[in-house]
Amino acid sequence: MSEAGGRGCGSPVPQRAPWSLVAATAAICLVSATSVWTVGAEPMSREEKQKLGNQVLEMFDHAYGNYMEHAYPADELMPLTCRGRVRGQEPSRGDVDDALGKFSLTLIDSLDTLVVLNKTKEFEDAVRKVLRDVNLDNDVVVSVFETNIRVLGGLLGGHSLAIMLKEKGEHMQWYNDELLQMAKQLGYKLLPAFNTTSGLPYPRINLKFGIRKPEARTGTETDTCTACAGTLILEFAALSRFTGATIFEEYARKALDFLWEKRQRSSNLVGVTINIHTGDWVRKDSGVGAGIDSYYEYLLKAYVLLGDDSFLERFNTHYDAIMRYISQPPLLLDVHIHKPMLNARTWMDALLAFFPGLQVLKGDIRPAIETHEMLYQVIKKHNFLPEAFTTDFRVHWAQHPLRPEFAESTYFLYKATGDPYYLEVGKTLIENLNKYARVPCGFAAMKDVRTGSHEDRMDSFFLAEMFKYLYLLFADKEDIIFDIEDYIFTTEAHLLPLWLSTTNQSISKKNTTSEYTELDDSNFDWTCPNTQILFPNDPLYAQSIREPLKNVVDKSCPRGIIRVEESFRSGAKPPLRARDFMATNPEHLEILKKMGVSLIHLKDGRVQLVQHAIQAASSIDAEDGLRFMQEMIELSSQQQKEQQLPPRAVQIVSHPFFGRVVLTAGPAQFGLDLSKHKETRGFVASSKPYNGCSELTNPEAVMGKIALIQRGQCMFAEKARNIQNAGAIGGIVIDDNEGSSSDTAPLFQMAGDGKDTDDIKIPMLFLFSKEGSIILDAIREYEEVEVLLSDKAKDRDPEMENEEQPSSENDSQNQSAEQISSSSQEVDLVDQESSEENSLNSHPESLSPADMDNAASISPSEQTSNPTENHETTNLNGECTDLDNQLQEQSETEEDSNPNVSWGKKVQPIDSILADWNEDIEAFEMMEKDEL
Repeated sequence: MSEAGGRGCGSPVPQRAPWSLVAATAAICLVSATSVWTVGAEPMSREEKQKLGNQVLEMFDHAYGNYMEHAYPADELMPLTCRGRVRGQEPSRGDVDDALGKFSLTLIDSLDTLVVLNKTKEFEDAVRKVLRDVNLDNDVVVSVFETNIRVLGGLLGGHSLAIMLKEKGEHMQWYNDELLQMAKQLGYKLLPAFNTTSGLPYPRINLKFGIRKPEARTGTETDTCTACAGTLILEFAALSRFTGATIFEEYARKALDFLWEKRQRSSNLVGVTINIHTGDWVRKDSGVGAGIDSYYEYLLKAYVLLGDDSFLERFNTHYDAIMRYISQPPLLLDVHIHKPMLNARTWMDALLAFFPGLQVLKGDIRPAIETHEMLYQVIKKHNFLPEAFTTDFRVHWAQHPLRPEFAESTYFLYKATGDPYYLEVGKTLIENLNKYARVPCGFAAMKDVRTGSHEDRMDSFFLAEMFKYLYLLFADKEDIIFDIEDYIFTTEAHLLPLWLSTTNQSISKKNTTSEYTELDDSNFDWTCPNTQILFPNDPLYAQSIREPLKNVVDKSCPRGIIRVEESFRSGAKPPLRARDFMATNPEHLEILKKMGVSLIHLKDGRVQLVQHAIQAASSIDAEDGLRFMQEMIELSSQQQKEQQLPPRAVQIVSHPFFGRVVLTAGPAQFGLDLSKHKETRGFVASSKPYNGCSELTNPEAVMGKIALIQRGQCMFAEKARNIQNAGAIGGIVIDDNEGSSSDTAPLFQMAGDGKDTDDIKIPMLFLFSKEGSIILDAIREYEEVEVLLSDKAKDRDPEMENEEQPSSENDSQNQSAEQISSSSQEVDLVDQESSEENSLNSHPESLSPADMDNAASISPSEQTSNPTENHETTNLNGECTDLDNQLQEQSETEEDSNPNVSWGKKVQPIDSILADWNEDIEAFEMMEKDEL
């Protein structure tokens, strides 16, 4: 990403301003932000920064030198075996190999890095080698996306800096646009991929034979990822602007236009995978990581580079949706595009680490600091960012292919804040690379961050991006031989000059975005804003944001992790964790035997675990077995506490309702169990304070009544204790998310605060905002409102009802409420009311037999054990064993409840809900096959 672009500091830059002015203004933004941080900080000395910069240079020389010595002209270096990786000569790695095209990938990808690192002589030699040795006409099937960002981007970045050096008059005087001609040749080779009705490109193409020819061996694909189709505009537009051939920019724009048209209109999100012929979403989950990431990045950067307002409007529309649904600070969790309040995953992938850097370019610094700090805490725990990790920061996928996205975001946060903290972060990255990834022939990817094992792999992006961002992090302006502010970074960190915005502008830039979408103008205020807004006269602003997240990972990690890490370094396998155990895994059963743990299958389908320490292979194994059993007991106890409860009913029985209005309510895991005791009946009264988070100031008003309290600011159990102490006979918690409704959202199940809640004796129920408003409106109109809290609605009193017929207005209101009651009992939600993850559950008993079959076939992950072995007994894997948890999970905390979230306004019929469940099931089945 680039620090250039956006609107001005303080006052917006006119949208039609010359783009040199926009770039310069953005640079001023970052300089101004930096100056804010000179007070109260402990800046790194110039000598130490130079030392670290020189260290980065030495590391690059080690990687690049070994590639040139042991691998060139192969595409990549295999650093463990000190040889080159040639497509077809090594065992296939699947889609990963689609980046390899027998075109000296690492050399091309490293061209502009050589100039940034002030290695102009090596750059000149490298350009000559590319012109002499590289062949782009190979009979090999490559990824259109990877070839575009790495090879086409590498050639264009090399050309951009070659002409810059030539203009300076010291180097490249012989250069005559040869790299540009190669880029143009490659561009024409990629164009046949766009031969689809939608304009979205095929994911792969044969460099020699193109698409759909028998010898091409490709062209039968139907799906592509959103990022694959939406990450072309910078390179293709630059190629058009450099050469004057407009066809490249036209094709890339058409693909972006189609993706924009196909966004989910109610959520303004896009899915991960789309059918290139029909435009139907194949995978309907949405996030900012793998499969979508650079699509968002290129919308904003296309605005910077090309000056087209529609790209900024599209980005801002998407960004608003991201912050509304996906962002759950400091987490970024995938959701469903058609149900954006429903989380699609309980883990995050490493590619989202670029997003804080993009937020810096957007100008939204606070969430950038939060997410970056969370990622840094994960890195400090595992030395590197795992390819995927869970919401409680456990490793989900343990690989780490030396990805540069976190270094990228670190660089941009330092540019935006000037906070020396980010220099220390960069120093940690350097130390970890040298300590854990450095090998005699380069740097090796991590096969498992937990064990420190290596993979014989050094991807080209490691040289293209990692060393570039790390060097720029520690470099002062005089350390770079050109003005970096005059360029924008592509997603592969290749440099394109901003003056392209005024060159060969033959593409129509009609703004079609605002013709069919309403935009929130406040979004536009946050593109490179006034630094006094970002840093409110507080030089420790960033630190104050980071501080609460300092121990977020340690607090969430399982116990015993230190011992586990120490055993990794000694070469031993980590002990088996209760959460990871699979009863069908023979290796796990062997580990249990070694720990002295026996597994007994009972006749009723349950599994019983018994440990005999004397049968363990060693004292250490016996200790591991004891810990395993303790974890299993805790896990089982926790899941029993979280066992799903059915919905409850709030029935308005006073005049003029007479029991005809029944509101579906969420139950509580504490207090009086309405399914085992008689219902509670009483008049309602609002508590003061309304949030119920402190001692009530109006105890006389709620004495002997059912207290109304608002959700938020404290735990549910705390609210219950406060109203109980004031004499209330029950409590109704009303959601503080305005507009939320059981019509469109699963019900909450209120959990305790992690402490003993046996002291709470009154019943507690939860109503969404829409249902709660019915009671509040009734109070305003009739003052005295009596309700019945029960496990299900009671029969109405016909005698009382005949005494006075409700008005037509109430008829309408009651009918609406009855619709709520009948339709909203299909789904509900467990709300943990804390920083822990919450489970979003669907009721098995509300599914049809066909739905049950579909649901039961879902396998949440490779960690899932046989469902029949987990029925009504200990959860043996700790991961989504119940059908409910297999389907969906959602993180939502009491403290983080957002009153601005829109939950939708339309009532969903039962058939629609069931259809949506089927869509969810299909989506999850697709997700289980997903790999980064």
